[in-house]
Amino acid sequence: MFVILVYDTAVERNPKVLKTCRKYLHWTQRSVFQGELSAAQYRALLAALASVIDADHDSIVTYRMRSPDHVETAVLGVDLGGPGDVL
Repeated sequence: MFVILVYDTAVERNPKVLKTCRKYLHWTQRSVFQGELSAAQYRALLAALASVIDADHDSIVTYRMRSPDHVETAVLGVDLGGPGDVL
């Protein structure tokens, strides 16, 4: 499945969330990631993030699609990130 993940977390948790997301997805723009994941990888990512965030204050939203071919994107301004290798 193709996943887009967006997060909004407290500044002290940002580095841990960023590091966790980079293990699974490609960094696209500041707090935005995207990439192909299996169902097992998706569940592992969510479990890893759940252990890092404070669910009462932080927010992580994922959008799942069957394929990146069904997502149309457009960039205005600087194109940050990109489809580089996942760490």
